[in-house]
Amino acid sequence: MRYYELLVIVKPTLTDEEKSSLVESFLKELFAKNEALIEAIEDKGTRNLAYEIQKHKRGHYFVFYFKAPSSSIAEIERMIRFNEDIIKFITVKYENKKEIAFWETLVAKVKKNSQKESEPKKEEATEEEKTEE
Repeated sequence: MRYYELLVIVKPTLTDEEKSSLVESFLKELFAKNEALIEAIEDKGTRNLAYEIQKHKRGHYFVFYFKAPSSSIAEIERMIRFNEDIIKFITVKYENKKEIAFWETLVAKVKKNSQKESEPKKEEATEEEKTEE
């Protein structure tokens, strides 16, 4: 299993439901079919593009950190090309020990940030309960 990062830019015109279904149903199933293990998914949000792509000046960015056999990358990229909602993508391979260590720190950072995002919601609920009492 090799270490990879996949940056996907989707159309900004998609609704939140369409974006989540693209990630949940299409991309996660695609990785599962090709024996890839997703370690972390980072939602970078909507950003301006450096140049116009398919008449879009903005795009919604998702970064996938995953492990996969090198033979499955070609199939993953081929299937991504068929999806019209994805306007651009790039796959980065991490090879030597230094790069793999950097990949692991990125994954740890994403996981830590996703835990932080879920915790304040719980704290806010407890503060609201305190004010009600």
